[in-house]
Amino acid sequence: MGHGNGAKCWQQRERLIQTAARIMAEEGVRDYFLAKQKAADRLGIARNSPNLPRNQEIEAALGAYQRLFRSDSQPRQLRRLREIACEAMAFFQSFQPRLVGSVLSGHADAHSEVTLHLFAESAEQVGLHLLDKGIPYRLEERRLRMTPGAQAAYPQFRFQVDGVWVAAVVFDVDGLRQAPLSATTGRPMVRASLPKVKALLTETMAV
Repeated sequence: MGHGNGAKCWQQRERLIQTAARIMAEEGVRDYFLAKQKAADRLGIARNSPNLPRNQEIEAALGAYQRLFRSDSQPRQLRRLREIACEAMAFFQSFQPRLVGSVLSGHADAHSEVTLHLFAESAEQVGLHLLDKGIPYRLEERRLRMTPGAQAAYPQFRFQVDGVWVAAVVFDVDGLRQAPLSATTGRPMVRASLPKVKALLTETMAV
């Protein structure tokens, strides 16, 4: 009996993983928690089910989905996003830009935006830099988890480059030392400098 229940739980978890990954790939949902909730609703599973998968499991399934169903389009989209990331990072070079998120990890697609971390004495410096170049932007707030039990709010400038959204989150100059925790892994976010992103772009162009 226990073995049967275990198999049922595993099957339910797998269905949740695959459904959540498909929702992210096809509907452009970027938030893992929201994708899990939508998947649970569609499968008739309680939103607070103990079988809800970890974000890493969904990310792995998303990568597999992209390789299986988006093998032509996704690599092209990723290259374009990395090209735009390089362009934006060069523009923000005085703020020590770092690329984070799906464009860096390689899971980005047509629904993704480029996310940068900038480091400045004040957010106003970033806003003035954009205004000086005539780039319209939206000033928003981005909440990030710095420790497992605490979130902090940071200013975020969102603007478009060739139809792609770029989100530039501004930290103080010491913020380069401590990255926020990743929603996927729970560990400090991986950040990449412009030379590293250029190297990644060269690799993707060679594929």
